[in-house]
Amino acid sequence: MTKKSLLAVMLGGMLLHASAQVRLAENKGENFPLLNGKEKAVICYDKEDALVVERSARMLAEDVAGVTGTPLRVQQGTADARYAVIAGTMGHSPTIDRLIEAGRIDTTGLTGAWERYHVAMLKAPVKGVKRALVVVGSDRRGTAYGLLSVSRAIGVSPWRWWMDAPAEKRKSCVLQVRPFTSRTPSVRYRGVFINDEDWGLLRWARHNFEKNLGNIGPRTYAAVCELLLRLNANYLCPAMHEASLAFHRLPENRLVADSFAIVMGSSHCEPLLLNTASEWDRGKYGAWDYNNNRRVVDSVLNARALELAPFENVYTLALRGLHDVAMTGGNNMTERKNTMQAALTAQRRMVAQATGLPAESVPQAFTPYKEVLDVYDKGLRLPDDVTIIWPDDNYGYMKRLSSPDEQKRSGRSGVYYHASYLGRPHDHLWMNTQSPCHMYEELKKAYDLTADRIWLLNAGDIKSCEFATDLFLAMAYDLDAFNYERCADYRTEWTCGLLGNEYKPVYQDIFRTFYRLAFQRRPEGMGWGQEWATDDRPIEQTTDTEFSLTNYREAEQRLADYRRIAAMAEDLLGMMPAEKRSCFYEAVYYPVKGCELMNRMAIGAQKNRWYAQQHRAATASVKAEVQQCYDSLQVITRDYNALENGKWEHIMSMAQGVTASYFNLPELRDAELAGEPTLGIMAEGEYGMQGPHSIQTLPAFSKYRPDCRYYIDVYNQGKGTLAWQATASREWICLSETAGTTDLQQRIMVSLDWEKVPQEAEATGFVTFKANDGAEKTVVVSAFNPARPSVDELKGMYVEDNGVVVIPAKGYARKKENETVKMIEVPNLGCEDTIIMMGDPTLPRQNSRSANAPCLEYDFYTWEQGMVDVYTYVMPTFTTSVDRGFAGHERTNIENQYGVRIDDGVQMHPATNSWEYAQQWYESVQRNARINKCTLYVKEPGRHTLRIVCQDPGTMLQKIVIDFGGMKRSYMGPSAFKPVGK
Repeated sequence: MTKKSLLAVMLGGMLLHASAQVRLAENKGENFPLLNGKEKAVICYDKEDALVVERSARMLAEDVAGVTGTPLRVQQGTADARYAVIAGTMGHSPTIDRLIEAGRIDTTGLTGAWERYHVAMLKAPVKGVKRALVVVGSDRRGTAYGLLSVSRAIGVSPWRWWMDAPAEKRKSCVLQVRPFTSRTPSVRYRGVFINDEDWGLLRWARHNFEKNLGNIGPRTYAAVCELLLRLNANYLCPAMHEASLAFHRLPENRLVADSFAIVMGSSHCEPLLLNTASEWDRGKYGAWDYNNNRRVVDSVLNARALELAPFENVYTLALRGLHDVAMTGGNNMTERKNTMQAALTAQRRMVAQATGLPAESVPQAFTPYKEVLDVYDKGLRLPDDVTIIWPDDNYGYMKRLSSPDEQKRSGRSGVYYHASYLGRPHDHLWMNTQSPCHMYEELKKAYDLTADRIWLLNAGDIKSCEFATDLFLAMAYDLDAFNYERCADYRTEWTCGLLGNEYKPVYQDIFRTFYRLAFQRRPEGMGWGQEWATDDRPIEQTTDTEFSLTNYREAEQRLADYRRIAAMAEDLLGMMPAEKRSCFYEAVYYPVKGCELMNRMAIGAQKNRWYAQQHRAATASVKAEVQQCYDSLQVITRDYNALENGKWEHIMSMAQGVTASYFNLPELRDAELAGEPTLGIMAEGEYGMQGPHSIQTLPAFSKYRPDCRYYIDVYNQGKGTLAWQATASREWICLSETAGTTDLQQRIMVSLDWEKVPQEAEATGFVTFKANDGAEKTVVVSAFNPARPSVDELKGMYVEDNGVVVIPAKGYARKKENETVKMIEVPNLGCEDTIIMMGDPTLPRQNSRSANAPCLEYDFYTWEQGMVDVYTYVMPTFTTSVDRGFAGHERTNIENQYGVRIDDGVQMHPATNSWEYAQQWYESVQRNARINKCTLYVKEPGRHTLRIVCQDPGTMLQKIVIDFGGMKRSYMGPSAFKPVGK
């Protein structure tokens, strides 16, 4: 870990401790009684202060009532208040200003600061008040954050309403208060974009929450703005689909947002906060065409700028087509650039004229999203003070960040990040499963390259994206409080904050497994189709998954892991007290159980079709299980919507998107069975299909992996009960069962008694199965038990087995680092659950050809020689910029590269990234792995060293597979081996 990273970790720990300077008192003493017997505080504010201060005061009073059952009085001024919470903003609260003038409040760091607050307990601060908890803000939001920090201190979650988070009931609320001044938030504008709301939030508002309006309106936005304020956020880009009522169509929406001190913005395709999708009236205004209808377009935008001038906004500078499509015009990029240049110049002028302020003093943002990035790269000129909001690729990977020159801009930069997305290659709208450590890795990288001005999360419907929203905004507020270790278990920390610490170890087990599984494949991708792939078949065509049903027990292990955590969630649901049940259902049960059922349904349907081809009698039972999974998905979704007496009716839907079909019942088949019981055998690793194969065999057993067991499935291909017997031809072959009867199928585990296996390179035996009708089938069993090398000689090494060597990233034997590049272990990330990050991604490029280049070294042992394929699994990260200030000979600035080398042989340089929307990108982002093949040379059998060499720091290595010809088809390749003797 670098000194910088270590300092951040230490600072993070200090800040976490410091942020709890207002807490429930554990001991008697000079504490502050919010409510304690007859002592009852009054929450006081000044009428001259911002409306959000009164709002926050009333929210605190409501929170105290929720905890104690007794409301606190909220009033202007301190009259008749023996104990008072005095809240106010510097320069806007006469009470606070007098205390400052009297020297009673330490304002160090507050004057002119952004969203900071100071809390302290004062004796007799004003006449008649015995003791006061004073909250002073540097601005209106700082005051509000300070007040709401008291709510968190008494156990009220920011998610009290949106996730029905309960607060522990108390008879009294007495606070221990130490003087504390908050830090300036890490990011200036921090918020969410409500998007793809058609299937959840809109239907919920229309049919439930705002029936009178029949759409998303002030009540919904009040709930959203309150959530943002409680999460120390300050920025909102509202819903913008055609079906949703445009935010600015209802002037009261602006008043609601301003009353919560929320800064309004708009998505990348809504210039000056105009919702072109629904506010542009073609019949009234003509075409949305800046080339041919410029005067009218500018007129409408100017009117919007004038409407917004009295409020706090971040103005979007943009020119795209209506809704989220490319701008109209020809295919000539220079012409497009010139058109956009004119539009942005006009929009900037409108903002200055409407506000009466210099343009450079008004927050403005430009997002080079999709085709707009190409226009920007053509030479579009942006004023230096405009913030560039860099988007991710919609799957969590930042496509581009500020170059060395762009980092010098006064407007700096920001990020637009997706927790929800509708688009190619596949939607992810139903269930947010974005890895917390992945989010941190990408966002920290962006922040370090000047993205500290605006952070915007596409949070979909908010529901199902609650955790991602919390993490994103918490990092934006105080990024130094986070590191990889905290992110790995932040979902556990968050869940305990909602429900208590009683089941903390269980939550940790559940969510570490949950994110590992979803990292390999999102639940929405389990239909294995692609959307918008062809015009003749626009709807996703679901198919088999790539998870193998026979190789490496890949599908089997995935389902076992999902079943395990789903069973844990099911058990906890049964133990939850009534007041926690709804919150638990939303935060834990539905995400975990839903993902389990989706995986069981998709892989189960694949198994059903496979069994049907093998004529297995078990085909029908698998079909029934798939149907049950499908039905259960409908049931748990209906139960979600019925929570809290129907509060969330219509909010949750699996059937999201316009072309997705992953949520439909998959194709299921029936098997043709023989009239009598018929013996079928399948050995682990076989295809199990019809066709030309003359022998059935298990994978070879090896003394270097003595604990390995392989299975043989005995299955019935006919009706009735199959009776079978099994015999082994060698005494060293051990069978878990030697006889049985089954209507469907049974699994026999095969292991070896290594004390009896002859010491030779190729020991062979057979397992023979006989049925009651005399049918007989044989499976070959082979053992690899050479005299040399001994197990002790290879202890700690990765040894070839069945033609492959599989090494996890963290399984390196040695690491070589330098002054700047350190190898960083990232937990709960990657297909093997731990990734090695080869240096901080903001560091300069290394000379990978140098003998002293930073690298990881992996020792392995093989029985082969010749050409081998080395597969390296890396996260598909992009370059930080197309101009990284590097101009080396024969090197490229458009690829993130690393070296792969065996011993002193040739070194290859694969890349982590590909062009967005390239086929390689399609495949990589869905499995969160770029799998690169390098064909290298092994001179002779024996010990060798594989080196992964750092060229572009930030490479995220997951695992390595060295294929000597034995690798079989699967989705993520064989699981990593354990070193010999471990």
